Amino acid sequence: MGQGFDRATLGNTGVEACRLGLSASYWPGKKTVYRAFDAGINFFFLFGIDRQMVAALRDLTQSHRQEMVITTGAYNYIWARQNVRRAFERRLKQLKTDRIDFFLFLGVMKEKEMPQQVVEDLVRLREEGKVRGIGLSTHDRRFAGRLVSEGLLDTFMIRYNAAHRGAELDIFPHLAAHNPTLISYTATRWSFLIRRPKNWPQEGRVPTAPMCYRFVLSNPNVDVCLTAPRNLKQLEENLTSLSAGPLSVEEMAFMREFGDVVHHTKKYFM
Repeated sequence: MGQGFDRATLGNTGVEACRLGLSASYWPGKKTVYRAFDAGINFFFLFGIDRQMVAALRDLTQSHRQEMVITTGAYNYIWARQNVRRAFERRLKQLKTDRIDFFLFLGVMKEKEMPQQVVEDLVRLREEGKVRGIGLSTHDRRFAGRLVSEGLLDTFMIRYNAAHRGAELDIFPHLAAHNPTLISYTATRWSFLIRRPKNWPQEGRVPTAPMCYRFVLSNPNVDVCLTAPRNLKQLEENLTSLSAGPLSVEEMAFMREFGDVVHHTKKYFM
């Protein structure tokens, strides 16, 4: 892993990316995607149903494909698993491109939800040179940690924020052996980290969204932290996290204290 605060070389791929990546999960509008690219964000994560992101990336890839890092994947639906190969071909067609940079199996909640056939299909895509990196997104940190230490998969997308720091014990210590790409999401813990908990002092300050992103980006184990703004205004605010730089010692202590309170106050479905 080679990186500064705002740029990183992704694992062993040699690919360089902005450490703040963009997801369009909340449909922020095509202009938001264009603005992100103009601001230096070149890492884009998309689901197949993100029509705004798909449309914007189709436009951008016409003249900027070499500058862009596109990550997507097949879904682990509750009722059925998507076929990895068919999902990959569908994404190529949607984006009108000839390659995907990182292709993941998305939404793995338990080890049994990622059978050997899925792993073999992902490895085959990499062996054929169709993708630069393969892996999964998962909430199962111990499973992810074991896969990281084994080294077969090279890309991991995990939850990491001030309220959910378990990756610091279960995943990060295993990264050095094989140097995979690590992508994090939900830096604001679905916005709970920028709200005042019931048992937080009324006079006490509450983190801003940029502070939440800076918390994640201050950890050198994270290559890319995804942001999913709802509109252009939120994107502009989140972009300030890059210029603000790492958290100070005092800010880090505050974020960890606030994160602990959020973690123990609100029981969320994830």
